[in-house]
Amino acid sequence: NQIITYGPEGLGNGSTLLASVSQCKTKYAVLVKENTIPEISSSGVQQLIAPLVKGSAQISFADYRQIKNDGSEDYPLIDCQEGAVRDDFDFGTLWAINIDTTKTILPKINNLEKLKVGGWYSLRLRLGQSKLPIRIAEYLYSVKTPEKKLGYEDQFSYVDAKNRASQIEFEEVYTSYAKEAGFYLPERKELYSPDFSKFPTKASVVIPVRDRHKTVGDAVKSALSQKTNFSFNVIVIDNHSTDGTTAILQDLAAKEPRLVHIIPEEKNLLIGGCWNKGINSPQCGAFAVQLDSDDLYISENTLQKIVDKFDQEGCAAVVGSYNLVNFDLKDIPPGLIDHKEWTTDNGHNNALRIHGLGAPRAIATEVAREIKFENVSYGEDYAMMLAICRNYKLGRIYESLYLCRRWDGNSDANLSIEKKNKNNVYKDLLRTKEIIARKALSRG
Repeated sequence: NQIITYGPEGLGNGSTLLASVSQCKTKYAVLVKENTIPEISSSGVQQLIAPLVKGSAQISFADYRQIKNDGSEDYPLIDCQEGAVRDDFDFGTLWAINIDTTKTILPKINNLEKLKVGGWYSLRLRLGQSKLPIRIAEYLYSVKTPEKKLGYEDQFSYVDAKNRASQIEFEEVYTSYAKEAGFYLPERKELYSPDFSKFPTKASVVIPVRDRHKTVGDAVKSALSQKTNFSFNVIVIDNHSTDGTTAILQDLAAKEPRLVHIIPEEKNLLIGGCWNKGINSPQCGAFAVQLDSDDLYISENTLQKIVDKFDQEGCAAVVGSYNLVNFDLKDIPPGLIDHKEWTTDNGHNNALRIHGLGAPRAIATEVAREIKFENVSYGEDYAMMLAICRNYKLGRIYESLYLCRRWDGNSDANLSIEKKNKNNVYKDLLRTKEIIARKALSRG
């Protein structure tokens, strides 16, 4: 089979995508990302399209090697799961599609020619609906691309105001697909009303920590300084720290009765497991409110604002907004992260497309005890929020409540390709589980 290779520059544009595909006279096409010049042998191309020829998939892609100024680096990709519905799934710089199938799908996409950025995203979701894209776990090609060090502004580009129009379009594309695929849910209206007599306090600030002697004292003091018209405490789950963190917490707890210092018996707990220890503690209040051991509340009124939102709206969880700052608490790009992409009627659906729901997060303790956090140190909060908003109303606060420190000690600092891939695989797995659960809920 002859392969037509062309650059997909502008294939996010629906009109360009339609015109490009209509020009193809063969069964398969190899797409090449703009501004890249991949090197691949003819046998490599045959390997790439083999799953398409066999009918195993409609999209195929492969690992590759990235040529740099000082040598080369393996660039492994990840398998595409059912839950890989985010708009930034990485197919590499070169991948193949079934043109015959594509030509049958494109006319069925509503308003395709009006799409400015969501054309390829809309197509690839539908190409993968019946047969998932297949990754060839071999380095089939090499490519030299401009080297760029990604900053936090890249990591959070999907909440940057300048990208708002694109994100709205991606959300529309995703929502249309979710309806077709059977996991779209209408507005979540189920309310939650706690029995406060079951709890020792109305709220607890929960802080999991391991080896954060530089920051944990500031975090705890930030929580204890909150001014409220209700009772609260601070629960710190000290996961067997070895750097002096434990001594700092013991000293603070000796002076402050509202500080609950828990050292778990288990040695296998990660952040999610520590959260389970916190919410299942008999000292936990009706609402469990997040504070990471690196971070600070922006003012003494944060906790009051969060609990007020619970009281006013009857929601089972509340998510606020935060500012990214450096270790010295100075703003770093992009600054405010407010996740204004959330809407009451569709936020719970769009949550599967994006990478997170925001912070600080606060959860009705009874609901969290029923769902349980997964015992992992990445994505445990995302999993919890997806499960909650599957059924319950979720409240949002769009003003900044929180200073989120970014420094070399963060668990998400300077991640390797392998670690990024591991994180993406896990979140895609969460989305897969959630899609299965939502399909069942939709069927009644």
